[in-house]
Amino acid sequence: MAIVKPFKGLRPKPEYCKEIASPPYDILSTDEARQIGLKNPKSFLRINKAELEFPDDMNPYSEEVYQKGKDNLQQFIDDGLMVRDKNPCFYVYRLTMDNRSQTGLVSLVSVDDYDNGLIKKHEHTQPEKVIDRADHIDFLDAQVGPVFTTYRYQESIQRIFSNVTENYPSVDFVADDNVRHEFWVIDDPDLQEGIISEFASLPLYIADGHHRSQSASEVCKRRKERNPHHTGEEGYNYFLNVIFPDSELTILPYNRVVRDMNGLTLSEILEKAAHNFEISSMDEEVNPEELHTFGMYIDGKWYLLRSKRKCFDPHDLIGSVDAAILGDKFIVPILGITDPKTDKRINYVGGIRGTHELTRLVNSGEYKLAFSLFSTSIKQLLDVADAGKVMPPKSTWFEPKLRSGMIVNLLTD
Repeated sequence: MAIVKPFKGLRPKPEYCKEIASPPYDILSTDEARQIGLKNPKSFLRINKAELEFPDDMNPYSEEVYQKGKDNLQQFIDDGLMVRDKNPCFYVYRLTMDNRSQTGLVSLVSVDDYDNGLIKKHEHTQPEKVIDRADHIDFLDAQVGPVFTTYRYQESIQRIFSNVTENYPSVDFVADDNVRHEFWVIDDPDLQEGIISEFASLPLYIADGHHRSQSASEVCKRRKERNPHHTGEEGYNYFLNVIFPDSELTILPYNRVVRDMNGLTLSEILEKAAHNFEISSMDEEVNPEELHTFGMYIDGKWYLLRSKRKCFDPHDLIGSVDAAILGDKFIVPILGITDPKTDKRINYVGGIRGTHELTRLVNSGEYKLAFSLFSTSIKQLLDVADAGKVMPPKSTWFEPKLRSGMIVNLLTD
């Protein structure tokens, strides 16, 4: 179903890879990125979040920022920090966190396959974020952030990965967050053909990177319009992915914090919530251990909320996702937050930070209450994508994250 394609990757020299590889641009604030850049001038954040080199009042979407990212990428190349492979390659990228590994194929995939639904999605995108990354790609003439993609486990593909990873990796380092990153190069044409054949019948699913995918589509559209001799084989017709089997992925909870109690008292909130939840007072932080249960921290106290059967339809793919249950039965009707994507009263905390962060945020006074959730399953995500639907906002937090700068796809030779 989906095309996978080898390419001439631009990669850090192994001795520089740990310094260059950076967290994704979209999980850091500008100030957080600036602090990393000050400590490490080789950080790839200077390329994919170049506003860190400007004053706070600089528009991060300005041409000056994109030009700085382009200049910095060229400087990395000129200084010999990054080198492009001479021939098209596939790559294998393995991440290991807490003794759990996931091994994926680094490849280009087709924008047409994405546009035609052969690469399936489960999220809506925000136009301003799409335009930002499209401008970034267009300006740099490069895709610098891979899309995190998945497929249903195939033993035959796993055998290929196992054979490749028996060899010594070209890159092997442990990042500051204790995640190990290993990288192998597949330059054998016969093995590449085998990989292409194995993936040809598989649907692919975007796990993390919907905005980067849509941005690649936007760039392709722009360049088609500018190119009277478009053939379909130009570099902009493909975009950078790392493709993992679903069986190895880890989804952590995506928790919520809310700034106010919507004018209600604690007793009023508990009374209203009792219509749809069984509520128990708890002596410690609540990390939900099963679907349809939630932790709530408010007024210095943790509560366990268990969804009543009447409050959701278990056969509703979307409505039975815990993020939807919490939204539909608590956050919207009780707290009055009707648009969780844009309302500034609510914020989201990736599960990697744990419930301690929820307690801290509420105790700081910045927020009044917090909710901990159980992890969405990969099966729920794939089922929703197969049905052509979208998950509730902020339903999935994949961990570990791909490091930016491990590999870059230049759109032209």
